[in-house]
Amino acid sequence: MKLIFVYNADSGAISGLFDIGHKIISPGTYSCGLCSLTFDTFTEKQTWRAFRESSPVEMEFLHRDEFEKKYSLKFDYPVILRQDTEIEILLSKKEIDSLPHLDDLIAKIKESLK
Repeated sequence: MKLIFVYNADSGAISGLFDIGHKIISPGTYSCGLCSLTFDTFTEKQTWRAFRESSPVEMEFLHRDEFEKKYSLKFDYPVILRQDTEIEILLSKKEIDSLPHLDDLIAKIKESLK
């Protein structure tokens, strides 16, 4: 089993700079709840890094353009997917966006893997 985390952002330096600017200027309108939960303005949150590095589950992290190119699928982003033989939604955009804190995201992921 593998978890696939797809951010609501495109890859590349220009997109990255735009995202940083958006987080600084108008964080309340930033469109990637997964990014907001797992990253500070410039770096990955330590709690998130510790969780993903200690997890026995394989994890893949992609921007939406990378995901669509690799898997030829589209979803409402951000999304967390579970891949066994098929790809299915583990946590939807609506579910991710409803989580107020990183600890809630981690708990939800652990709960769904039981």
